[in-house]
Amino acid sequence: MKHLVSMAELTIEEMQHLIDTAIQYKKGTVQPSLNGKYIANLFFENSTRTKCSFEMAEQRLDMKVINFDTATSSVNKGESLYDTCRTLQSIGCDALVIRHQENDYYNQLLNMGVPIINGGDGSGQHPTQSLLDLMTIYEEFGRFEGLKVVICGDIKNSRVARSNYHSLTALGAEVVFSSPEIWQDDDMPGGYVNLDDVISDVDIVMLLRVQHERHGEDEQHFDAATYHERYGLSQARYDQMNEQAIIMHPAPVNRGVEIADNLVEAPKSRIFKQMENGVYIRMAVLTETIQS
Repeated sequence: MKHLVSMAELTIEEMQHLIDTAIQYKKGTVQPSLNGKYIANLFFENSTRTKCSFEMAEQRLDMKVINFDTATSSVNKGESLYDTCRTLQSIGCDALVIRHQENDYYNQLLNMGVPIINGGDGSGQHPTQSLLDLMTIYEEFGRFEGLKVVICGDIKNSRVARSNYHSLTALGAEVVFSSPEIWQDDDMPGGYVNLDDVISDVDIVMLLRVQHERHGEDEQHFDAATYHERYGLSQARYDQMNEQAIIMHPAPVNRGVEIADNLVEAPKSRIFKQMENGVYIRMAVLTETIQS
């Protein structure tokens, strides 16, 4: 695996291999090391979980992290993304982790001779988030085949929805969406349902952050209370979930909007488990790409 830029490019076997490797790292049965390897994290959009999770993974792998700050870089002098990445490759970086607001930004970088790991591109893909979600689901159920998943929220602007729809359906899960019409995406083949019609039948309720920063004029018509009533996970809906069902959310969470505040750490919630698993799945991705 030379790069990781999209879930669509991973085979089922590659997904499972990364999950299995991450689980071994989590159990401590394998002690990986990339000692002496250099990496730079280029985050052109704000991030807490993804950026810090990669940094933790890199530290645990004994990597040397090159400090890159977009605010003080030559990007502010007009340097292109390609020239920035080519510079870091030229000075000796062994891999680059990149989050960028442009969809498919990575296409121009894949022939540079250094692994590119996509930390999120616009409203396109977020492969490591999808992989950590898969790891969390696999730890819970031990399978994907036959699981029923509802992805709720801002489908149109969500790279998580795209990555997870592709990976989960490829692995045999049944995925449907629940979303306001204005945030539905006709390019996504999954059907749209009323959340109340499926809440008692699904195994996984996957909530998405309302991405206020991407809505433009639509934001003027947004009402948090109305959204929560129609599309959020309320206590009443939580009480209807089946016994083994779990709640997931890529975070950051808009409490009281996508999910009631008191449910973020409820017994069925795996939101912070997802964050924990993010470190191990990113260790697996770094090891697999850099050592390939």
